[in-house]
Amino acid sequence: MTPKRDVGERDIRLARQRIAPLATRTPSISSRALSKVTGSSVYLKLENLQETGSFKVRGAANKLLSLRSDEKERGVITVSTGNHGRAVSYVAQRLDIKATICIPQGVPTNKVEAIQGLGAEIVVGSKTYDEAEDQASRLAEERGLTMAYPHDDPFVIAGQGSIGMEIVEDLPEVDTVLVPVGGGGLISGIGLALKAANADARLIGVSMDRAPVMYHSLRAGSPIRMPEKDTIADGLVGGIGMDNQYSFRLAQELVDDFVLVSDEEIAAAMVFALKGHRLVVEGGGAVGIAALLHGKVKEVGRNIVVVVSGGNVDTPVLLEIVQGRGQPAARG
Repeated sequence: MTPKRDVGERDIRLARQRIAPLATRTPSISSRALSKVTGSSVYLKLENLQETGSFKVRGAANKLLSLRSDEKERGVITVSTGNHGRAVSYVAQRLDIKATICIPQGVPTNKVEAIQGLGAEIVVGSKTYDEAEDQASRLAEERGLTMAYPHDDPFVIAGQGSIGMEIVEDLPEVDTVLVPVGGGGLISGIGLALKAANADARLIGVSMDRAPVMYHSLRAGSPIRMPEKDTIADGLVGGIGMDNQYSFRLAQELVDDFVLVSDEEIAAAMVFALKGHRLVVEGGGAVGIAALLHGKVKEVGRNIVVVVSGGNVDTPVLLEIVQGRGQPAARG
């Protein structure tokens, strides 16, 4: 782990400038259907339109672009349930850096193939995310590689924070933002940018109800580990790190509310996004939509932004959901 340092608005501004060649400024679109459900103006921030299919490219780009020349020469390693690994692989390929991605068993095939297609080395051998993280740490030490943590890293958090700046610029009147939560890097970065612009704005975390580690860690007052459970929101699976230095503390400080949604509710949100907005959204990216559709947020503002964090869903899985054959679980 890098030495502990604070993350602030200045870091996010610098990150935004740094990552501009690699990360797209994504649009925020109005959702009339969700606006009708809530009685508020609702917008969707479409991070599923990034080149790599998720917001993760922002943090990965800021991290890798911040490396020293000797670190770039040795290479990087990370642990991922798919999207972060794809983002690191994409940025590493663009910067001519060797990348190694440790993933747990059960990561969706489409995400594995995307990482392979970008030329990264994939290491599979662990059953759970936490075990894969331990494996990545061992390999980093053995090979002299730099760890590119998925969430608990100041450069990653600052990169994700660029989303918050874009939201505030596009919709200055925003008073509520719903953010998917796995390890907490996304909501930490967005929260820093949001609260800097409007301290009264509400930041709401959303996760699946199957082993939501950050949710239970916040309630416990410290990071915990939980047995993983199969879920359609595979991108949110995994721990936050028992030695968490940044994302847990920032979540404690910034998050105003945290709600959970079921796999059935997430599947309905994915169908809603496809039929109502012609958007392909993966389970982890659809949790905010699910929260509004099913009335999970009890106190909503007048101008709401839902972060749609990714769209890397396997086509057969999406078709199965749309055709009403159930809500297939996909671990990752």
